[in-house]
Amino acid sequence: MTTAQLTSPYQHYVYAYPHKTAYRRLPDRPTLRSLWANEDKSALSLYLHIPFCEVRCGFCNLFTRIGAPDGLTSAYLDALERQADAVREALRPGGQVRFSTAALGGGTPTFLTAPELDRLCDIAEHRMGADLRAIPLSVEASPATATTDRLTVLAERGTTRLSLGVQSFVDSEARAAVRPQRRADVEAALARIRDTGIPVLNIDLIYGIAGQTEQTWLRSLDAALDWQPEELYLYPLYVRPLTGLDRHRTGNGSDPAWDDQRLRLYRAGRDHLLARGYTQQSMRMFRRIDAPRQGADDYACQTDGMIGLGCGARSYTAGLHYSFDYAVGMHEIRGIIDDYVCTGDFTRAEVGYRMDAHEARRRHLLQSLLQAEGLTVADYRARFGAEPLDDFGPELQLLADRGWLTDTTTDTTTDPSPGPNPGPGFARLRLTPEGLAHSDAIGPELFSPAVRAAMAAYERK
Repeated sequence: MTTAQLTSPYQHYVYAYPHKTAYRRLPDRPTLRSLWANEDKSALSLYLHIPFCEVRCGFCNLFTRIGAPDGLTSAYLDALERQADAVREALRPGGQVRFSTAALGGGTPTFLTAPELDRLCDIAEHRMGADLRAIPLSVEASPATATTDRLTVLAERGTTRLSLGVQSFVDSEARAAVRPQRRADVEAALARIRDTGIPVLNIDLIYGIAGQTEQTWLRSLDAALDWQPEELYLYPLYVRPLTGLDRHRTGNGSDPAWDDQRLRLYRAGRDHLLARGYTQQSMRMFRRIDAPRQGADDYACQTDGMIGLGCGARSYTAGLHYSFDYAVGMHEIRGIIDDYVCTGDFTRAEVGYRMDAHEARRRHLLQSLLQAEGLTVADYRARFGAEPLDDFGPELQLLADRGWLTDTTTDTTTDPSPGPNPGPGFARLRLTPEGLAHSDAIGPELFSPAVRAAMAAYERK
């Protein structure tokens, strides 16, 4: 990792490692039963993926399609039931199966009708055995689909957190991001959500939109703060290949002026929220000081044990991360969904990335370091029997040299000077405030050469 490589602060949003573009077809198609036979199944995470949206935002490169022909959502739920049955059967041998968290994502889960959402929750509870009223349940929604009947179902089924993709309260900025919505409709959706009594409301906002200024950015933040959300996610805008905004892009490569704009807006937004009773959990996530905790923060899953249902969901075991095929283009996505709906045998993993011991250590490092709490050296030592500096010394030292990494320890005899120099106490490696601001550069540069090579060789579709 060279100094030059770290000059652009916006390279990749690291929400999972390895990235799905590193996944490949698995020639041996291992059985799920063999993959899960020796795994700890006492505290699993459950994720159900709904790959449908009413519109596709211009910045979106998620696995989702616009609309659904008659009967497709029902056929998709039929396939989810078949997959859930196969997965549950594969999990049965080898001890207790218990879920500690659950999430409905997409796409837009609330694209489904209220009865279909009820059925989706039934799949999680009756087919998979997750007690949705006893564990944190997070659901994603859009303003247009956050209707009273849908929200009522979600509240009754135990939803503890609802995340609303707003992106901007300024109508002209929403249009510029190809997010067709009016502020009045957003406000009405937020009122309906608050009326349900769901404990945690999260609002997603985006900075770096064409025409956005610091004044309009702070105006959006204040509009969100009027609803006293328990959480706020602030996302930098990216223009990814094959997305709507990409079709209108006139240049290629880095844009220093845009980088500067996004950094300036990030800092303004961060400082605005910190001054108003929020704590920073990561580069993107801010939580109100008095908000109820929901368990592990999003994307902080250093450990394994993720069950994903649906054609865009990932599953994690210690030795393999697996899913179905991945695409961004609409034609390809439709084909993958059609194949999923027609699948009768869900007993094998088809596409994935095999995790060796080094990749497991790198994943733990990444998904700890990119959280504001940082990496606890004692936890790393207990899990891997090694020190993070022994495994990643040069990379960590470079971050420290740039002023992006520091360490703290409970041992007062340890040298408190900046840099990765943990002593015998319970040391914690943390990104500095400026390090957190550069999370989207730090994360990708910590990818292994093998993962970077696989991502580079991925053929976009």
